[in-house]
Amino acid sequence: QVQLVESGGGLVQAGGSLRLSCAVSGRTFNPKAMGWFRQAPGKEREFVAVVNWSGGITLYADSVKARFTISGDNAKKTVYLEMNSLKSEDTAMYYCGAVVWRPLANVRSDAGYEYWGQGTQVTVSS
Repeated sequence: QVQLVESGGGLVQAGGSLRLSCAVSGRTFNPKAMGWFRQAPGKEREFVAVVNWSGGITLYADSVKARFTISGDNAKKTVYLEMNSLKSEDTAMYYCGAVVWRPLANVRSDAGYEYWGQGTQVTVSS
């Protein structure tokens, strides 16, 4: 059984920074990619960023490009999301997901992920 556990969320002022972590536990785990999504109240879950686990290639949503950085540590089985210059519109529940066997062509859609964490809340005050 694979489990993803997010941490690092909290309350921060606009312009501040947070670092989210997503630790993976369970059986031998060799994902193709790990990604971050977020969901604000009343909105659909949206893609934030993804990292290709073998090559380190990254993709970002336009809304977070140049402010957020995704990275992975294979030895620690952990993926990170460094968030800088936070804005009130970044307020959401943040989820990490893992792609194990589904096509990487779908990494911008939550339908492309097999495993999900429970989420960590990020609140940015203006």
